Amino acid sequence: MLSAHSRAHVDCVSRVLKNAAQLPQLPVPDLILDSWRRSMEQHHLDPGSLQGPRILSHDVLKQCRERSELFLNIASDEVARLHGRVRDADYCVLLTDAQGQTIDYRVETTLRNDCRKAGLYLGTCWSEGEEGTCGVAAVLTAKTAVTVHKRDHFRAAFIGLTCSAAPVFDPQGELLGVLDVSAVRSPDDRRSQHLIRQMVVQSAREIEQAFFMSSAQGYWVLRAHRNAGYVDSQPDFLLAWDDDGCLQALNPAARQFLMQRYGQLPQHISQIFDAQLLHRARDESLYPLDVDLHGRLSAPRRRATPRQRVAMTPTELDPRLADSLSLAVRVKDRNLPVLIQGETGSGKEVFARQLHQASQRRDRPFVALNCAAIPESLIESELFGYVAGAFTGASAKGMQGLLQQADGGTLFLDEIGDMPLALQTRLLRVLAEGEVAPLGASRRKAVDIQVICATHRDLETLVAAGEFREDLYFRLGGARFQLPPLRERTDRLALINRILEEESALCGGSVQLSGAALECLLGYHWPGNVRQLRHVLRYACAVCEASVIQLSHLPESLHSATAVDHGPEPSASPERQALLDALVRHRWKPTPAARALGISRATLYRRVHQHGIEMPGRSPG
Repeated sequence: MLSAHSRAHVDCVSRVLKNAAQLPQLPVPDLILDSWRRSMEQHHLDPGSLQGPRILSHDVLKQCRERSELFLNIASDEVARLHGRVRDADYCVLLTDAQGQTIDYRVETTLRNDCRKAGLYLGTCWSEGEEGTCGVAAVLTAKTAVTVHKRDHFRAAFIGLTCSAAPVFDPQGELLGVLDVSAVRSPDDRRSQHLIRQMVVQSAREIEQAFFMSSAQGYWVLRAHRNAGYVDSQPDFLLAWDDDGCLQALNPAARQFLMQRYGQLPQHISQIFDAQLLHRARDESLYPLDVDLHGRLSAPRRRATPRQRVAMTPTELDPRLADSLSLAVRVKDRNLPVLIQGETGSGKEVFARQLHQASQRRDRPFVALNCAAIPESLIESELFGYVAGAFTGASAKGMQGLLQQADGGTLFLDEIGDMPLALQTRLLRVLAEGEVAPLGASRRKAVDIQVICATHRDLETLVAAGEFREDLYFRLGGARFQLPPLRERTDRLALINRILEEESALCGGSVQLSGAALECLLGYHWPGNVRQLRHVLRYACAVCEASVIQLSHLPESLHSATAVDHGPEPSASPERQALLDALVRHRWKPTPAARALGISRATLYRRVHQHGIEMPGRSPG
C-alpha cells in the first residue's frame, strides 16, 4: 500500500499531465513536464512505484568501466575534487557513462547506507526508459545541465532526492557521460540547489577540457576567451586542427559559437581566423584574435602517426603464453574450433587475431562479436542476419549477419558464456552443418568459417547449472588455451616497455618511465589486465609534458592501490634510488646494472632485497 506521500505524488503527476494546458502555473519546469509525459505515455512507468533502480551485475559493471577507462582516469581527480567541495553538505557524486550507468561514485562512509537505499550507488542505471524523470536521465535526453529536485522525479521511489547533473562531451560533440551530485535530504525550495548546479557544471567543463587536451596531442590547439586573463585557466573555446588546417575537434562552447556565427560548422581554420593572426599567436604567445577574443596557440607536442602494433617475440613472452601460442599455431589449420579462457582484458582478442594472422585464412575477414556487449534481443540478428521484412523495423534491404561476413575467414565470439541458450542451439547447428539461415529466410546458405571463442567465465560450471549447452561446450573446445592474468605474468616489464613504445609512438615522441613510476606499474595487481595497462600508459603519455613519466602522471587510484597492496612506501634513500635508476636504465637486466654500479650480481640482488624492490619475474622475498 502506498504511503500518504506517495499517493499525493501520484495524484499530483496525474493531475498535472491531465490539466497542464489549463493550469495557471505549472509546479515543475517545462523540461520536467515533458519528461513526465514521456515517462507515462511512452515508457508506461508507474509514478507510484517504490522500486529502486536496476543495478548492473559485477561482471557487466566491470565491462562498462573498462570501456570507459580513459574517461574514468581523466575524470577521476575532478570527481574527487567536486566531492571534497560538497561532502560536508551531505552530497554524493556520481559519474555515469553515455547510457546512464554509474561507473564512478564518491560518498562519505557515514552516508553510504542511506545513499544505497535511495539508489545512489555504483552500477545503478538511470535511463529515462527505466527510471523516468531523474537527474541523469534528464541530461541524457536534454543534453544540458539540469536540476531534478525532490517531487520533480517521476517515480515515488526518488521524490526525496535532489539531483543536479551536467553532460560531459568529447571533442567530436558526442556524449561521454553525466556528472551528478545528489543528496537524500535537502530543503524543499528548488532554488537551494543553484550553487550545487553551478559547481557540477564547472566540474563537467573541467573534465571536458582535460579530455580535449588529452585527445588533441597531435594537433594545433587554440585556447580562447573573451577575457585575456582566463585563456589559460578557464578557456571558453577550444579548437584543434591538423597541419593542413582542417578542424579535428571542438569543445561544446566553440561548437555553439561557430554554429551561431556561421550557421554551420566550418571545415577549415582559415574560415574562422586570419592566417596571419594565428601565425602571431604561435609559440604559445597570448594574442588578440578579434575585437573581443584572446587566444593562445599551441603546436602539436607529438604528431599522431598510426603505427601497427607489433607482437612480442616468443623469447619476450611469459613461457605459459608462448607455449599456448605455439600450440595454437600448430592446430590453426586443422578445422578445430578454438576456446580461449582468461580474465577480462587479458588479451583474448589479441591472441585470436595473432592466430588468424598465422593461419591460411589471414587474407580473409576476421569478424568479432562480443556476446555480452549488445542486448540479447539483437545478438541473433547480428549473428545470423535477416532478410527484408523479417520483422517490424527491419531494414528494407535486409542485413548480412556476421556468420556470412566471416565466410572464408575467422569468426571471433568473445564472452561466449553470455550467449543466450536459444542462440547456442542455432550456433551448434551452424558448426555441425556449415550452413546458416538468416532470420526470415526459407533457404540456408553454406559458410566456411574458423570459429574462435573466448570467455572469462567457467563454462563447466555454467554447463552444470544448465546455463550453457554441454554439446556446444565440447564442440567449441576442440583446442583450449588458458591465458594467465597480467599480475601472474613474468613478462610484465617487456609488455610495459612494448606498450609504452607503441603509445608514445602514436603521439610522435619517445617517453620513458621514471623508476618510481615503473615500480608502481610492476607492483600493481591489474584487475583489468592488459587492457587496463594500455589505457593507463595511454593516459600517462597524454598528461606527461616532458620525456619522463613520473609517478604523478599515473592515475591516483593506481599508486594509492599499490601503496595499499604493498604496505608503506619504502624510504627513498640515495642507494635505493641509484639501484632503481640503474635497473630502469638497463631494462632490469641485473648484469649490466650491477656493472654500471660497480658491484657484483650477488651484491645487487642483496641490496634489491634490502630495499624491497620487486624485480620482474622474481619475488622480492
